[in-house]
Amino acid sequence: MSAGRCEWRRHILQRIAERGIWKSTVLDVIASGALIKEYPRDTPFPSALFLGWNETRPLHVVVALDSPNQWAYIITVYEPSREHVRPD
Repeated sequence: MSAGRCEWRRHILQRIAERGIWKSTVLDVIASGALIKEYPRDTPFPSALFLGWNETRPLHVVVALDSPNQWAYIITVYEPSREHVRPD
C-alpha cells in the first residue's frame, strides 16, 4: 500500500460516493487503523478487515492482497453497527 500499488474496485468507488467518504480516509484506515480480522482463504486473494475512525465515525475497510505481485485491491468500506464498536 505504501508504494501506491493498489486498485480501487468499482464497488468501493460506488460506496464511498454514496456514503460521503474520501479516498484519503479509506487509506488512513488501512495505514493506521486496527487489523481486526484476516480471511486467508478468500479467493482469488486473501483479504483483511481494518477498523479505523473518521473523527467519531467508525469505518471498516476490506482489502485483498496479491502478495506475489505486491498489489492490493481495496474492496469495500462501511460503517459498522455502533453496538459492536466503541472509540476506546
